[in-house]
Amino acid sequence: MDPIEEKTSKTVDIYRDTWVRFLGYANEVGEAFRALVPVSLVWGSYAVASMYVTADAVDKGKKAALAHGDNPGKTTRVAVAVVDTFVWQALASVIIPGFTINRVCAASLHLLGRTTKWPLPVRKWTTTAIGLSTIPFIISPIDRSVDFLLDSSLRKVYNEEEKHK
Repeated sequence: MDPIEEKTSKTVDIYRDTWVRFLGYANEVGEAFRALVPVSLVWGSYAVASMYVTADAVDKGKKAALAHGDNPGKTTRVAVAVVDTFVWQALASVIIPGFTINRVCAASLHLLGRTTKWPLPVRKWTTTAIGLSTIPFIISPIDRSVDFLLDSSLRKVYNEEEKHK
């Protein structure tokens, strides 16, 4: 098959291959702006990211259900798809990056306060810029770490269940 045909025939996953993926990063952006916006907006960014995680998990469950038709073990396979996606996305898209950006921004604001004489608004905007600029650098290492964590734990349970069927 021609490589161009391969690309066009590939099914697009709206949660992984389109702009919708960026909704999973909403909480990192919220954390970066924490010093400048009301905390309710930060929590709202977590709500957006959590809805993204849930929608992706439901979507993967629906796809697993379609793929397995009426075959035995369908319910288990759907549950595994939903749980695996939800846990992976919750860790890799919300919990770990949110904590990381929160701590980077808190440390930045603290260090800027101790090492500069900049006015507070300048320190807050600088902290936000540092937080936003950190996001692209943490995505891949966090994704790989969560893959390793799940491969070393939860996914072993799934694989053991498959062996006993």
